[in-house]
Amino acid sequence: MADEIRHRRNETNDRVTDGGHASGERSNSAQSGAHADETLPPLGSIARWFVTTNHKDIGILYTVTALFFLVFGGVLALLMRVQLWVPGGELLSPVSYNQTVTAHGLLMIFWFLSPFAFGFANYVVPLQIGAKDLAFPRLNALSYWLYLFSGALFGVSFFQGESLSGGWTMYAPLNVPTYMPSVGATTVVLALILFVASVTVSSVNFLTTIHRMRAEGLTYWRLPLFTWTILLTVWMMLFAFAALLAALLILASDRLLGTTYLAAEGGGSLLWAHLFWFFGHPEVYIVFFPALGVMAEAFQTFTGRRLVGRKWFILAMVLVAIQSFAVWMHHMFLTTINLQVKTLFMATTIGISLPFDLMVFALIYTMVKGRIRFTTPFLFSFGALVLFIIGGITGVFLGAVVLDYEFRGTYWVVAHFHYVMVAGVTALIGGLYYWYPKMTGRMYNERLGTLHFGLFFVGFNLLYFPMFLAWETPRRVIEYDPAFVTWHQLATVGAFVLAASFLVMFWNLSRSLFVGEDAANAPWEFATTAEWAVPSPPPLENFPGTPSYGSGSLQFVTPNRVLTPGGARGVADGGTADAAGPHGHDLGAHDQGHESHASAWPFVVGLASFVALLGLSGARDGGFPPGVEGGIYAGIAVVGVALLVFALVGMTRQRFYGPRGPFGESWPFERVENVKIGVWFFLASDVVLFGAFIGAYVFTRVAHGWVDWEIVPHDPLPGLVNTYLLLTSSFSVVLALVAAEKGSRYGLLAGLIATMALGVGFLVNKAIEWNELFHEGLTVSSSVETSTFYLTTGLHGAHVLVGLLIALYMIVKAARGAYLDDGRPVEYFGLYWHFVDIVWLFLFPLFYII
Repeated sequence: MADEIRHRRNETNDRVTDGGHASGERSNSAQSGAHADETLPPLGSIARWFVTTNHKDIGILYTVTALFFLVFGGVLALLMRVQLWVPGGELLSPVSYNQTVTAHGLLMIFWFLSPFAFGFANYVVPLQIGAKDLAFPRLNALSYWLYLFSGALFGVSFFQGESLSGGWTMYAPLNVPTYMPSVGATTVVLALILFVASVTVSSVNFLTTIHRMRAEGLTYWRLPLFTWTILLTVWMMLFAFAALLAALLILASDRLLGTTYLAAEGGGSLLWAHLFWFFGHPEVYIVFFPALGVMAEAFQTFTGRRLVGRKWFILAMVLVAIQSFAVWMHHMFLTTINLQVKTLFMATTIGISLPFDLMVFALIYTMVKGRIRFTTPFLFSFGALVLFIIGGITGVFLGAVVLDYEFRGTYWVVAHFHYVMVAGVTALIGGLYYWYPKMTGRMYNERLGTLHFGLFFVGFNLLYFPMFLAWETPRRVIEYDPAFVTWHQLATVGAFVLAASFLVMFWNLSRSLFVGEDAANAPWEFATTAEWAVPSPPPLENFPGTPSYGSGSLQFVTPNRVLTPGGARGVADGGTADAAGPHGHDLGAHDQGHESHASAWPFVVGLASFVALLGLSGARDGGFPPGVEGGIYAGIAVVGVALLVFALVGMTRQRFYGPRGPFGESWPFERVENVKIGVWFFLASDVVLFGAFIGAYVFTRVAHGWVDWEIVPHDPLPGLVNTYLLLTSSFSVVLALVAAEKGSRYGLLAGLIATMALGVGFLVNKAIEWNELFHEGLTVSSSVETSTFYLTTGLHGAHVLVGLLIALYMIVKAARGAYLDDGRPVEYFGLYWHFVDIVWLFLFPLFYII
């Protein structure tokens, strides 16, 4: 049996993967995968990429799309460098230059860096933890299509007058229509909102998968380091992007509805800075952590040595992930925050560098104690370490209040920022070479890979290091001191060398895809994680059985036999696992039956979202402007919303089977099913969203004077009535769940209908109240008091509306006998509805009484 598996691991030619055909006969694992979903087209079909929900396909889509946005943002960067060849260059006008700078920053940070990393995460993480797919495959596909269409929406902004031109930080009040009135600027904001929706869906999916679907015996301590970094990254994303969403919704409201949140004197600009940087600083680690995971994997593989201080390395990452939310104000040292607060955040900034010191030394000692193999993935990983050290040291300067006063707004910040962020890009490029054989079944050309690294490293340093020397150049300005011309011209030359290096990469990888040598299952001698124990590329359902580490090493368990991969591989992460007996799970049950792998609805939902937001971008002051243009935008919005409703209904009605348990390691969530924990993770993100809105209200009110603040609803009675309505509706949801558990159809229907009636009553009462306020002249744009009231309670009302739509759908299904044999969907709806009710218990006293 061992000989058979060793032969299977070394096959490179005679296999079929993911439904595609190669020369020779099908392997058994490929056959089982090919039959898993007859509706999934073969790899060579274009239709495959529009309907696939398989994590490996989605990973490839993410990777290719992110590389496209790399080229997009890179071309903009070259335009900037040509413009700066001499002071006041004439290639671009000042306004065009500002749009170029802004678009470059937004594209690289949002649409390239994190999605590039999550291309690898989608492909590799389920393989590393022994899962057949992510917990929610259709949501995984949806996250990709929302990402793609958000990028397309961003691109459209250039054809709507002017795109956003205020820098990637979009500082207020420059981001409001008074200073940036173009439709294109609004489109960028809506594109970012759609991108955040993609991130939230993806974060919930990865958190559920990693926490609930690890292989037998794969405890948290045994998780591969790349999976660890993704786990911490998605935790940070879940909360950080919720804060960004709050900021973007406030900005979109100012631009679309005419609210005066950010334009208000006495705190609007400072409020934006707080919300944005509460997201912005964790974003640095969100970008860098996956790169750190690639570095750790590459250092272990190409030194033949398990990472020195591995547990301390993990603890350091956890500490950084937590601390990342406590340092945001060091970006605000030039604001009016008092010196004591600035000093506190200077200390937290210096403190967060200490865990990174531990991680850097762990990587260095791993090299010292191992035997280095200078392959292309290792060269890029080592180069990333060097660049990150320089970026980290120069960043310490900015963490000191006094030095920050001198350096802020100069090219010192530009250089430091790129030495940190592009260090992450460097490691991720190494990850592309590292997993390229696994993803394609082909080996790249090592000489061209080495040439790529040489050009990349020289070009990068030639581009960015002169910026330290010309640091007195102001950011985002086309004029600079002629004394710095030489440094800027060197930087421009470096930019083109760096761009040339990517041409080498694209040639190498595209050519190797067709003529490269066949890749073995494990082309790297000391690679030990589970993805190297299956064919390259893996079959559709990943494994020939259910992966298990229960015996201390990787085995594939089927109902009839146990397959043990040959060789010394198949350990969780570069070390030996403790021998541990099975935990009593029926491992073979996971392989009985097949999951679905195809659905066109995620694509349709993404397209509909794009159309709806494109139409919405033309709105102003709560409506569409008169004339042909306004009518066109209104028509597009109506079509988009109708298509979105149709797509969502179609997606809910589709019979789709995701990965089925029981799974191996799920501590501490063994008794919580995937959907339920997914709902909890989503609600955790929603807590931050509402927390940000409530915090924004309190901050704005304090800035304007708490006592002088005019409470908008003059009569608290409508709010009190709504409080009773929602509290009663929570009780009716509980009754509906009890009835479902008892098998009472009429009781279930009565509970759901009562909940819906009470919710409708809430919205009707709210509409009457708002109508009376409007007649009193208190509109959304009357004052900052009315803006905060309407926007915050309106966001809550939107949540109530979503809940009512879900309730209506469930009533229709319950009338046909659904939920009587499985009341869990009623429970999940109840969790959401109770959350909405709890939020109102905070909003009522804040906006009606205090």
